[in-house]
This record gives sequence, C-alpha cells and structure tokens, in this order.
Amino acid sequence: MENRKEYEEVSMPRSLRHKDVICFAILAVVITLIPVFVESKYHLIVLNIIGLNTIVVVGLNLLIGFAGQISLGHAAFYGLGSYFSGILTVNYGFPHWPAMVVAMVTTGGIAYLIGYPALKLRGHYLVMATLGFGIIINILMGELEQFTGGHDGLIGIPPLSIGSLTFDNDLKSFYLIWTFVFFCMLAARNLLRSRVGRALRAIHGSEVAANSLGVNTASYKVKVFVLSAMFASVSGSLYAHYITFISPSTYDFYYSIQVVTMVIVGGMGSLWGSLFGAAVLSLISEALHVAKQYHVIAYGVFLSLMLIFLPEGVLVSIHHFYQNRKLKKLLAAEKGGLTG
Repeated sequence: MENRKEYEEVSMPRSLRHKDVICFAILAVVITLIPVFVESKYHLIVLNIIGLNTIVVVGLNLLIGFAGQISLGHAAFYGLGSYFSGILTVNYGFPHWPAMVVAMVTTGGIAYLIGYPALKLRGHYLVMATLGFGIIINILMGELEQFTGGHDGLIGIPPLSIGSLTFDNDLKSFYLIWTFVFFCMLAARNLLRSRVGRALRAIHGSEVAANSLGVNTASYKVKVFVLSAMFASVSGSLYAHYITFISPSTYDFYYSIQVVTMVIVGGMGSLWGSLFGAAVLSLISEALHVAKQYHVIAYGVFLSLMLIFLPEGVLVSIHHFYQNRKLKKLLAAEKGGLTG
C-alpha cells in the first residue's frame, strides 16, 4: 500500500498539485475567517499555541516521517530560537526581524554541528544523542543567568511589528503566526514534491538502497536535520515575541516528547497530519493543564495506544481505510463483471 501511494505521488503530479491547491486554499480561508467566530481571548491563545506547535511539528515530520531519523532534541532548537531572539532584542537592542533571521541561521549552524556526527548513528543511539543535546541546552538556559535571566526567565521581549502595525494582542498575533504556518507548510510541500523529497523518502525506505542508486544519504540527512531545526527556531522566535517572556521550563524534555507524539498522532510522513496532530495534542495538553504532574503519564499512555492501534497516525489510517474500501469495491465490481 505504501509503495502504491509513493508511486502515485510521483506518477500523478498534476492531480496532486490540484489537490494541494484546494487544500491550501481551504486553509487560507479558514485562517482568515476563524477569528470571526472566536470571541474568547483564551481560545485565541490556544489557537496561537497550536500554530506555533504546527511549525515545529511540520519541520520534525520532515525529519522523522519522511527521512526516518528520530530526534528527541527539538525542544532545544525551539528554545534556541526563542533565546537568541530574546537576548538580541532585549540585551543588545537588535531590530526584531533581523534578530529572528540571526536566530534561525545560528540555530541551523548549531544543528549542523550536532547533526553531522550524530546522524552517523542509527536507531536508539541517535535518539540518545539528540536527547542528551536537548538536556544540555536546557541546563545552559538556566545556568547562563547573565544572558538568559536564569531560571527566573527573560522578560521585556518586545512584540513584533511591521511599520506602524504592532502585533501586541492575540488577534493580531493569530494572523501573524498562522501566516507563518501557511508558508511553512507550503514550503514543506514544495520540498516534498521535489527531487529532495523523493530522496528523503528513499532514505526512509532503505539507506542502503538509496546509496546504491546514487543518493548522498549522509548529506540529505544532515540537511533535513538543519532545516527541521530552523523550522523550530522560527516558531521559538515567534513564541518569544508573542508571550514576551521565556524561561527554561518551556523547553524541557517533556516538550520534545510532546512534539514527537504530535508527529505520530497526525501520521508520520503526512504534512496535513502534522497540523492535525499539533491541534489534537495541544488541546489535550490544555485539558490536562489542571493536572500538570500527570502530563507525562497521559502522553505515555496516549502514545502507546496510538502505536498499538493506529501506528500510521489518525489521518493516514483514515485515508488508508477509505482507499482500501474503494479498492475492495472496485475489485468486487470487476469480479461481478467477469462472473456476469
């Protein structure tokens, strides 16, 4: 079934492009209209958090779902984006947007330095390497008090602005964050429809086979790792300028588990599943906010159930269910025709 799906993606680009245009048009309309029907400030905040998580999850899905490389260190990249933007604007008076660009490029550079040796590892060794990196960065956020504000956090981060328009409330921030979500998803889709996307799928299927076909697997793995980190950095910068306060507790190991769970729930290798997984798990996280000490347990149980009963993710499983039903009906019709 997976082979057939990949074959269809390569052999029917026009129909897929048509479907993509429809999906992105619907997303644009929803982003434009949804604030009209949302009156509660709290609900807008939740939607903004979903948007920020979606950007991280889209990047992480490129790494896990399409390239088959597992990372438990993306909370670190999310935090690096936040702290670089915050420190540059608060401590050194950098303009907002250049600070975001510097944060993204610097985070990408750090990801390259980490990914180049780490991605030579496989399986649980790679998981442990990225986990260790995430823990180290989280500790540094708390210990480098003169730059980060320590465990008390960094305050006074200014909101983003374009000319006289300042994104200083939840509604304005909603349109800013979800505009970034839209273009990040569009960029990811264009990447996946390209030769690079096919190379990533080949690596996920079999690195040995991909190498034998001339795919530079080592280079592609590092590049997608860096790109995934840069997605997380952009989201982190947006978060810092939206909340205007950051602290190390936001970027702990739990957040890495959270975004990996979002990828699995939505469906590994499904771009729209990234949006679905981010929305569902963000809502569950808000629902469990009153019992924060049980977060990790709840996520562990939820992740275990997903891996047992829906290992391909919710959206991908639903898609495959309907595809199988259509195939069975087609085969039944053909069989009936031959019998008649």
